[in-house]
Amino acid sequence: MTFSTTPSKTPDVSALAAAIVRHKEPGSLGAFLERHYWSVLGAYTRPMLLQRGHLLIAQGDTDRNIYFIESGDLKVDMRTHSGLVQLAIIGPGNVAGEGSFFSHQSRTASVSVYSNCKVWEMTPANFETLSKQHPTVALALAMALGAVLASRMLDISNRIALT
Repeated sequence: MTFSTTPSKTPDVSALAAAIVRHKEPGSLGAFLERHYWSVLGAYTRPMLLQRGHLLIAQGDTDRNIYFIESGDLKVDMRTHSGLVQLAIIGPGNVAGEGSFFSHQSRTASVSVYSNCKVWEMTPANFETLSKQHPTVALALAMALGAVLASRMLDISNRIALT
């Protein structure tokens, strides 16, 4: 795993914004969040380059970070009494971690890197700062994430894939 340092200026999130805009299937972040918000959101996220096999989210963890996928794919798995169950493969323009971000509960599934990828991480502390400095953008993001969460809950095949 490689962490990029965030310079004093806003990082270039144009590729992330483009991936989100392209991913407009029902229930996707791109269907609910307009591209121009990313010019602000980039300052509150941290880019991460991740290698295949890296564990990004562990089932049972209590962190509440959310991850926006710019490139590559993430695999969502859940350990059950019957063994490991693969729930989903999510790719560019998608988001992971929205369930715990809102619920303040432990992670319900694990997320690992399926193919080398670039994700952008937002911590709850950064979201809180965003909400104080740019409340309109924070509200738009919260509503978009809530719409993604609701869409995934309504789709029975994705219902248990919330992290």
